Amino acid sequence: MPRKFLVVVDDSPELDAALRYASRRARSTGGRVALLRVIPRGSDEHWSGVREAIEREQREEAEALLARLGEEAAERSGAQPLFLIEEGEAPEAIRKVVGEDAEIKILVLAAGSGARGPGPLVTAVLKQGATFAGRKLPVTIVPGELTETDIEDLA
Repeated sequence: MPRKFLVVVDDSPELDAALRYASRRARSTGGRVALLRVIPRGSDEHWSGVREAIEREQREEAEALLARLGEEAAERSGAQPLFLIEEGEAPEAIRKVVGEDAEIKILVLAAGSGARGPGPLVTAVLKQGATFAGRKLPVTIVPGELTETDIEDLA
């Protein structure tokens, strides 16, 4: 049962560092990368047809993004990543996928630097703790400004 490294695919500039680190760790440990894209829940639109079209478009965009990032993850890790798409907020989506897949062993996040701080997801995980779906899950927080060489040395 290979261990899975969960990476939350968001729109932050630090995503690349988290993806590179998780992919290299997966390669060095015989693991696999799981990419999670969280789509915000639709608002209470009065026209369900419009809401459905928006949701369909968001899902198609998420699938295209995961496919693109999945190529990089596969090349770096040596194994095809797992693609996950959930609706809602990231912390709840993480809890859901961790609860459904016992092979997810490590959550890999990248922290922002400078005045904007570590980022909302890192902050939320640090405040809420690393218990997801009733089990403790190690969290690796990668500095977002790590270079490729830095990641090679660490992973």
